[in-house]
Amino acid sequence: MDNFVKSILAQTSENLTENAGNKTERTPSTPEGMAVAYGSIVFMAMLPIIFGSYRSVVYHKEKKPEKMTKKDAAMFPIMASCALFALYIVFKLFSKEYINLLLTGYFFFLGILALTHLLSPVIGNLVPAAIPNIPFHITFKQGEGETAQYLIDYRFSTYDVVSLAACSLVGTWYLLQKHWVANNLFGLAFAVNAVELLHLNNVVTGCILLCGLFFYDIFWVFGTDVMVTVAKSFEAPIKLVFPQDLLTNGLAANNFAMLGLGDIVIPGIFIALLLRFDLSLKRKSKFYFHATIVAYFLGLMATIFVMHVFKHAQPALLYLVPACVGTPLALALIKGDLTALFKYEDSIDEKVEEKKKEAKDGKQQASGKKEKVK
Repeated sequence: MDNFVKSILAQTSENLTENAGNKTERTPSTPEGMAVAYGSIVFMAMLPIIFGSYRSVVYHKEKKPEKMTKKDAAMFPIMASCALFALYIVFKLFSKEYINLLLTGYFFFLGILALTHLLSPVIGNLVPAAIPNIPFHITFKQGEGETAQYLIDYRFSTYDVVSLAACSLVGTWYLLQKHWVANNLFGLAFAVNAVELLHLNNVVTGCILLCGLFFYDIFWVFGTDVMVTVAKSFEAPIKLVFPQDLLTNGLAANNFAMLGLGDIVIPGIFIALLLRFDLSLKRKSKFYFHATIVAYFLGLMATIFVMHVFKHAQPALLYLVPACVGTPLALALIKGDLTALFKYEDSIDEKVEEKKKEAKDGKQQASGKKEKVK
């Protein structure tokens, strides 16, 4: 997952711009076509954040996800910069056709798995009842007893196999044609799964991560040509695209507007944290979640506006980070929830349970000592 997040960061400089690497002659954009394209991009960007946030709540309750620490958040922009510069050197030294061939194979398998994870419940409901839903459990254990570690512990059913087969058809479509619809299906699956599975433990960690990537984005886009070069050379379903000439050329359109998945996932995991914070307050509304969703929408619109005025690619995190971080902090200050917001931690329930267990064990030990004294 770390490699996936690092790779999607390489696309942030190409946000909401035309596909300059397209070798075919492009149809000029009409105002109507641009409106449809940018509206669709914004709509597709909102969907993974909303659905991924709600799925993160369920995932957090059912499992104990690995959470990013403050140190991890502070180091992430540095590690991402190293990965980005390494990709830049690789594209400069080697032919991008061969590199993209390897990347296509990698994202082909990764995309099928991500799409299967997302669509398995939906496809499972559509499978005919004549096909039995037989459960399977694959385990690979190291050691015995309490020290045993499960290296592989995976459960699935025949319905999951049917879902895998259906998603493999989409993967084959992408592999053969690189069609923008197949690209978007994979991109949406990546984004939803990332928002669901990548967890920030508290708001401070989220602020450190977003602020670090804010400066990362500005430096690599405006300070060097590294980001733009990598983004134009990197061919993978790690961006959402929509044709500006769809009304003219239909599904064969080739003049694309695009948004890198990094500009969805990075703010998305922070917004998902705010949803879990809202639920922890046990109020009837999800105030901070909804307010930050609106702020994210306005940040995207600001990106489009500035890009349109200056006719130049814009790093969306330049506008999204202040919107997504400033909005909940300002509202929490006004509503008097600022202290609660900064004190909130996803793992607080686990800590309470541990304290209760320690207290219970202490009482049992104390009662045992009393019995011995008697």
